[in-house]
Amino acid sequence: MKKINLSEIFEEVDKDLIVTGVTTDSRKIVEGNLFVALKGENFNGENFVEESFNKGAKAAIVSKDFSREVDGTIIKVDDTLTAYQQIAAYWRDRFDIPIVAITGSTGKTTTKDLTASVLSGLGKVLKTSANFNNEIGVPMTLLELDENHKAAVVEIGMRGLGQIEALAKIVKPTIAIVTNVNETHMELLGSIENIAKAKGELVQAIQSGGTVILNADNPYTIAMKNIVNSGVTVITHGIEHDADLKAENIKISSGTTEFDMKYKEKIYHVDLPIIGRHNISNSLSAIAAGISTGLSVQQAIKGLSTLMTTKMRFEVIHRDGIVIVNDAYNASPASMRAAIKTAAENYDNRKIAVLGDMFELGEIAEKAHRDIGAYVAENGFEILITVGELGKFIAEGAKAAGMQNVFVTYSHEDAAKNLRGVLKYADLILFKASHGMHLEKVIDMI
Repeated sequence: MKKINLSEIFEEVDKDLIVTGVTTDSRKIVEGNLFVALKGENFNGENFVEESFNKGAKAAIVSKDFSREVDGTIIKVDDTLTAYQQIAAYWRDRFDIPIVAITGSTGKTTTKDLTASVLSGLGKVLKTSANFNNEIGVPMTLLELDENHKAAVVEIGMRGLGQIEALAKIVKPTIAIVTNVNETHMELLGSIENIAKAKGELVQAIQSGGTVILNADNPYTIAMKNIVNSGVTVITHGIEHDADLKAENIKISSGTTEFDMKYKEKIYHVDLPIIGRHNISNSLSAIAAGISTGLSVQQAIKGLSTLMTTKMRFEVIHRDGIVIVNDAYNASPASMRAAIKTAAENYDNRKIAVLGDMFELGEIAEKAHRDIGAYVAENGFEILITVGELGKFIAEGAKAAGMQNVFVTYSHEDAAKNLRGVLKYADLILFKASHGMHLEKVIDMI
C-alpha cells in the first residue's frame, strides 16, 4: 500500500499526516486517500471536497480562497495543480529505477508502447495510459509507481516552450527519447525551429550518467547531440543515415515488419508485430532504451514480441470482409503521410481514405491539407472522403492531382452515409484525423 507523508512535502501540514494514495477524481476515492481539487475552465474540483470526505478521504488539497466548512483535514495552497505535481515529484524520488521519458512530434505513443514491451525484460513496467502526457497526466502516471515496478516509461507532450522542461523536473528521467521534429504545433510555436527547441528541453534535462536516444534520420533531432549535458551517453538510430543502430534489409507485409539491425558490427534480425517504416524508427528507439538499461540486444529484441499497442494507432480490424485501419488517434502531416504510404505499400485491396482535419498547423494549415490530398492520389487510393472544415482542402488537393471519386462532408453521419454508398467487399478503409475530430465514430456508424 502506498504511504505518502504529506508533512514531508508541505510545511504547513501537521507532522505525520500519511495518506494511502492520491487522486483528482472524487469518484475514485478510497479510504485513506488524498483528494486534490484541481480547477479548469470547465470544472472545479472544490465542488466535490465534501463528497470525497464522505467516501473516506483522509485529507483534501484546495486553493487558499476555499471557504466552505467541511468535516475533514483541509490543506490550503496557492495552486492545487502545482501541489499535485510536487507530490508526484516527491513520490518519484523514492524509486531508483530506469525512467524513460519520450517526446517528439509524432510516434510518441507507439514508441512508449514499444519501449515498455522491451523493458518488460527487467520486470514489471509502468507506462503512461492512453495519451495522459500533460501537466495533469504526467504526475498521475508517476503516482502509480509502486515497489513492484522495475522501470517506467513516461510520455511527455507540450503546447509551448518551457512545458517539457517543467514536466521533466517532475519526472527526472534517466533516459530520454526524441522521436522526431516536424510541423505539429506550428500554430502554437510559429516555426519548426521553435518546435525543435521545445523538444530539446527533454535532452537538456538528462543529467550525467543518463542516456539520450536520437533519430539520425531527422535533422532536428540529430542536431540535439550538440546540447547534451556532459557525462550523458548518446545513442543514435537510423534507416537512411548511419547510426549506432542501423536498420537494413527491410521487409513489410500485411501484418508484420522485418529488418536486420546492425549494432557494433553485428547483425540482429528483428520481427515487429506491427507494420510501417516509421515503426522501424520507433522500435529502434525502444531497443536502444533496453540496451541502455543493461538488457542484452537479444533480450531487447525479444521484448518487442510482447507489444500491446494503444488503440487507434494503425489498428487493423477485419470485419465482414472489410479491412479497417483505425489510425484516428491523432494526426499531423508527417503521420498522415506515414499512414497513407503504409496502407498503400502493404495492401492490395481497393483503398478508401476517410480523412479529417489536422489541428494546430497555423499558417501552413491550408497548404498542408492540400498536400495530403495530393499524396492520397499519388498513392493509388481510389476513393477519398473528407470530414471537417479543413478536410475540404484535402479534397481540393486530391482533385487537383487527378483523383475522381472525392466526397466532402462535414459530419460523421454524412461521412458514414457516403462510405456506405461506395463500400465493397474486400475494400480497405483508412481512417485518420486529429483526435478532436473523433473519426472513430464513423467506424461505429458503419
